[in-house]
Amino acid sequence: MRLLLVEDDDHVAAALSAILARHGFTVTHARNGEEALQAVLPTAQGERPSYGVILLDLGLPDQDGYQVCGRIRKLTATPVIMVTARGDVRSRIHGLNLGADDYVVKPYDTGELLARIHAVSRRNAGIEEAAGTAGAADGTQLRLGSVTIELPTRRVSVDGEAVALTRKEFDLLALLAQRPGVVFRREQIISEVWRTSWEGTGRTLEVHVASLRSKLRMPALIETVRGVGYRLVAPAA
Repeated sequence: MRLLLVEDDDHVAAALSAILARHGFTVTHARNGEEALQAVLPTAQGERPSYGVILLDLGLPDQDGYQVCGRIRKLTATPVIMVTARGDVRSRIHGLNLGADDYVVKPYDTGELLARIHAVSRRNAGIEEAAGTAGAADGTQLRLGSVTIELPTRRVSVDGEAVALTRKEFDLLALLAQRPGVVFRREQIISEVWRTSWEGTGRTLEVHVASLRSKLRMPALIETVRGVGYRLVAPAA
């Protein structure tokens, strides 16, 4: 797997690159935010660099790491794992809301980091495989009243108007929409969408639900089942 490591400390980057190389990774090292953004841009021939995962340190010398994450997410769907010393819940929520797929706090165990890299790359590979193999077969598109969810292309529209969602917002909506009316427990949603049971992820779930209601302009679309979880209420056609 090819991996983009965004780390301004050359000593840390060298040590981590050596470990990753021993586990079969080909590492491209970017020392700041600008180098990271350049690394994910298409080449002069129009070819887009193919990375399995981006490891993004937040303490960069030229730009705020959160800002870099947001800009990366606009350029590529490659999974991003934030690596930082900022371990408070608010920082984790902010990073996940910007589009990060996972969040590792320093100091970390190398085995855990490798496990998280493999986990997010497996999820991304599954999404890409579904998108590449799904055609016009039934189940690739969900229609809920005026809402259309295209699973292969990860596009959502309301009355034909496209709605821009983050990766996690789409995953959350798609999960609920595949079984309208069924109550999903909070723990189940967090496990399915975030693949984690982190303390603080529950608040992230609430933020994503509120964001979906706002972006889709349908406050009643996702119903809160107090003390249990959420369910999608299919609107009238």
